[in-house]
Parts: sequence; structure tokens; C-alpha cells
Amino acid sequence: MVDVAEVRALALGLPEAIEADHHGRPSFRVCGKIFATLWSPTELNVMVDEAQILAAVERDPDVCTPVHWGKRLSAVRLDLERADAEQVEALLHAAWTRRAPRSR
Repeated sequence: MVDVAEVRALALGLPEAIEADHHGRPSFRVCGKIFATLWSPTELNVMVDEAQILAAVERDPDVCTPVHWGKRLSAVRLDLERADAEQVEALLHAAWTRRAPRSR
């Protein structure tokens, strides 16, 4: 289990990461780009690429579900009550890497 405080610590521990509101939900951003959103106190959407989404869902379907934005596969949703910190940290880092400027 990973709680909201732990998610915040992991996300905000990444270089230049900030927390900002996104339609009433906490989001984590780097250089103005969202890399994760706390969908609820027990659900975290992480904006990794499509291959990483599919791999996470295949590897751990009890924890990870795909999230679509329209027809596009856009994130993986983690059930924080079932996830472990290493899994959350790895996905947050992957999403941060996608959004951070290449020079970082």
C-alpha cells in the first residue's frame, strides 16, 4: 500500500517537479507538463507511454488499469491500496522522463 503522502514525496522528489491543481485534483508537473494525477485518495494516473501502460497492466492487472482519453491510451491507473512504493516510483520516474526537457 502507498498512501497519498508517499506519492507526493516520490513525485515531488523528482527534479523540478511541482504540485498543481488539475480540475480539482492534485497533479504533478515538470516544466508545466503533467506527468501524474491523483485521481482519488486511492488512485494515481501516471502518464507513461503506451508500451509502458500495456506492460504495467499485463505485469500486474490487480494494481494497474489502462486509462483512455477519448480513443487514445493516455495513462496507467494504479490502485494505491495494492501498489508498492517501488512500482509507483518506477512509473513516476518514467512519466517524469517523458515530460522533462531532454537536457535533464
